[in-house]
Amino acid sequence: MTEQRTPRMSRIALLGLAALFSPVLSSCVSQEDYNKATSLAEMYQDQVHSLENETQLLIAENNRLLSEGQDAYVRGLQEAGFDSEAQARIDELQLRISQLDRPMGEIETFRVEGGYVTMIRDDLLFASGSADLGKKGIEALKGVAENIKASPHGQILVRGHTDSDPIKRPATLKSFPKGNIQLSAERAVAVAVLLFEQKGIASKDVVIMGFGSHKPLRPNDSAENKRLNRRVEIFVADAGE
Repeated sequence: MTEQRTPRMSRIALLGLAALFSPVLSSCVSQEDYNKATSLAEMYQDQVHSLENETQLLIAENNRLLSEGQDAYVRGLQEAGFDSEAQARIDELQLRISQLDRPMGEIETFRVEGGYVTMIRDDLLFASGSADLGKKGIEALKGVAENIKASPHGQILVRGHTDSDPIKRPATLKSFPKGNIQLSAERAVAVAVLLFEQKGIASKDVVIMGFGSHKPLRPNDSAENKRLNRRVEIFVADAGE
């Protein structure tokens, strides 16, 4: 019994001695080495702070360029002739909507000169930060398509809109690196594709546009107003317009 315990006790004793002397061994570092290590740590800390500052500057510059790019995109659409009389008629809806004495529903249709506009809230069509149509959205758009096909019609404008809140979630930014204007455009594409997948609506008649936050219905100063601004508009021109 004694002979079996001796090796184990020796190992325990050695471990205990190592633990006892480890502070002494670590204290044997010279003052010169300690000073060098401290200087290196301070230098690396300064470099980290400098990199953090540079990163913040790059983020700010990137946001500025994205904003300028969005403005240029909208100006380009207007200069290309897409900001037509039909779009002016849609924009006139803002005043009419602001005068409504009731909350807006998920789907609203308004008659305007030369056609009509169907406005659909984004939360009926899409999950937050997504451009993939949900089941409820698909069913709603099929109903809209049936209404369009029920009468002769002219050009169809599909316009996507967001509120002014910037995209922040990493996963959403990865999908839409250009921000809200890209999200609104891809949502408009998803709606338009579903429309002309239905027989009776030709893709050549559909114009797709994404405005991001550039054409709000109301100021983005409350949760309710932001909810109204997140929408897809479908303008259907009368036949011959």
